[in-house]
Amino acid sequence: MNGSPVPILLYHSVAADPDPRFARWAVHPAEFAAHLAYLSEHGYRSLTVSQYVAEGGRTGGIVDPNTVVITFDDGFADFHSDAMPTLDHFGLTATMYITTGCVGGTSRWLEPVGEGSRPMMSWSQVREIHAAGIECGAHTRTHPQLDAIGRQRARNEIAGSKRDLEDGLGASVTSFAYPHGYHSSGLKHDVREIGFTSACAVVNALSPPREDAYALSRIIVDGGTDAGGLARLLAGEGLARSSRRPVRRTAWRVARRAAHI
Repeated sequence: MNGSPVPILLYHSVAADPDPRFARWAVHPAEFAAHLAYLSEHGYRSLTVSQYVAEGGRTGGIVDPNTVVITFDDGFADFHSDAMPTLDHFGLTATMYITTGCVGGTSRWLEPVGEGSRPMMSWSQVREIHAAGIECGAHTRTHPQLDAIGRQRARNEIAGSKRDLEDGLGASVTSFAYPHGYHSSGLKHDVREIGFTSACAVVNALSPPREDAYALSRIIVDGGTDAGGLARLLAGEGLARSSRRPVRRTAWRVARRAAHI
């Protein structure tokens, strides 16, 4: 064991028929099965986000180099129908970040990319995956760009999703994921104060030892990624060492806020 960086993989949908405008975010079921087969064949062990953060905290960031963290954002119904059985087959776990205001409905925030009617998991399905050992984390109520809306509204989205999920599961919820990965120092403070012990961003980089638990780096797994492509992602090939450039990010945030006015 050493202080090697860990890949935190980010999936969204596992589906064969996405709208072309959403294709980047949908991995075909056969591709997903090939990814998990690769992980299994190469001796990877999977942790949930909370397990990863807790283990790193106990060991000073020293984590087995053959560790992978598998995450999903949003809470699409195809996780229950297509991804969950494959994870179970290979004995791997994951963390699912759920947009609580859309549970039992559709992904209405995706209407601009032709996916506004994509089914979301129901509360019974959310409880089922939780009972099966999948970590359920919060992902706001309506999937806004949190750093481009008012601070109080953002806080309500964060806290509300935690309450919704805890009420729906009857269990504590300790991990959060920023929609689109967008966050700020103020949002990190709010996430911590609301009671979460970790939060995921995106960054498209490996998660280094002792990384900020409230801005964990994740790697987007695009649709069309084969097992060889996954291997390159796991090794960090072609990924940023760090894409956290405050000046550029701030300018982009201002532009997105203007679009909301």
